[in-house]
Amino acid sequence: MAVTRYQALADDIARSIREGLLREGDKLPSVRETCASRAVSPSTVFQAYYLLEARGLVRAQPRSGYYVRALPRALPPEPGTSQPGGESTSLAISARIFDILDSVRDRKVVPLGSAFPAASLFPLERLGQAMSGYLRHLDPHDTVEGLSPGNPRLRRQIALRYRAAGVAVGPEDVVITTGALDALNLCLHVTTQPGDAVVVESPTFYGALQALEQRGLKAVEVPTHPRQGIDLDALETAIARHAPKACWLMTQFQNPLGSLMPDENKRELVALLARHQIALIEDDVYSELYFGDIRPLPAKAYDTQGLVLHCSSFSKCLAPGYRIGWAVAGRYARAVQQLKLATTLSASGPPQGALAQYLEQGGYDRHLRRLRGTLAAQQERMLDAVARYFPAGTRVTRPQGGFFVWLEMPPGTDALALHRRALARGISVAPGPIFSASQQFGHALRLNYGHPWDDRMEDAMRELGSLAGRRDAARPRR
Repeated sequence: MAVTRYQALADDIARSIREGLLREGDKLPSVRETCASRAVSPSTVFQAYYLLEARGLVRAQPRSGYYVRALPRALPPEPGTSQPGGESTSLAISARIFDILDSVRDRKVVPLGSAFPAASLFPLERLGQAMSGYLRHLDPHDTVEGLSPGNPRLRRQIALRYRAAGVAVGPEDVVITTGALDALNLCLHVTTQPGDAVVVESPTFYGALQALEQRGLKAVEVPTHPRQGIDLDALETAIARHAPKACWLMTQFQNPLGSLMPDENKRELVALLARHQIALIEDDVYSELYFGDIRPLPAKAYDTQGLVLHCSSFSKCLAPGYRIGWAVAGRYARAVQQLKLATTLSASGPPQGALAQYLEQGGYDRHLRRLRGTLAAQQERMLDAVARYFPAGTRVTRPQGGFFVWLEMPPGTDALALHRRALARGISVAPGPIFSASQQFGHALRLNYGHPWDDRMEDAMRELGSLAGRRDAARPRR
């Protein structure tokens, strides 16, 4: 993906700030001066300055201009590879997860614990127009044609995006579902039986743990690195010990760590599972939210035996609330389609038609470029706030995409107690134990930077860091 002129200008100014050519308190050249010296348009300069402001490098002073802020502090180190116990675990975690996450529904609460980015980041007006246009010209036969596997126009658009990314998928391979979680649950049901073992990362998405619990499955937690993803040697050991029937993994911008498996690791992962004929349920809902120049390939790209069941949705990148996801389930595609028909018939027709119309009209990639730039800038602000406000000994991840960071506080900190104290002050967080079948990560938090960074967010991070540094945030001695 080519760097735009305003991004190049912003990067050049940011470089001057970091190298000390521009110092704290210095005023940036006016828009007119920059237009003349750089041979760019006023729009380019404004966009560059807005981006620098979003990154926390400059501040706007009304009727005066833009001034250089203090440089962000050196970031804390990253966490290391997790060390789960290696046992298979029966699950009883749903009640705790429901209690903790119920707080994010309150709009007065600062949503650091939310699982979604801000709705204001999405083109809701254009989606509404697409919905209106689709409904005005609705063919009554669409109500039948849209039954599982789903709206043909939408399945075609999804297949085109796979092909553009270099993954050989056709419309006939796509089954539309009611969000990604529906796709993941369907895939789990067609690959396992109650009592089976399923491999998950450590830490892992709490929705995976809930799904395993409801299905009567056992979780096998495998060590996971915050940059590289699941440890393949440890995975091979777990396969030999527990004979799992499936793996539920996030190879790209994993929730909660944000890890991105290197391409070679994905290739080795698929080959390892193929040797043992183990299904890989690939939860890939954040794949469009990469911060680099090239969209990374999913593990599905290396699948030659139909063992990778690739699941995604539009909820995190385009249309929250529309609840439209899909599965590309390889050799299990027919079973997934039949199970969808047998349980809920199909996903809702109008959202499918509206999304198909929106994608056909173009503009999706333009929206994604803006969204990625916003999220990358907001991550910088959050990491800077962690460096400024959290106690010494804190560790934090640096994801290359998505909208979560994983934060590990000094040993002895009680994340559940911190969650309760923060909530009493109007701040939600997602405490570490809900991401573990064995209730590990009692000193960790997942934080969401997918909401516009303003004084409310800055104040919440300051308050949260203060609470984390208090002695009464430590676990009581037993």
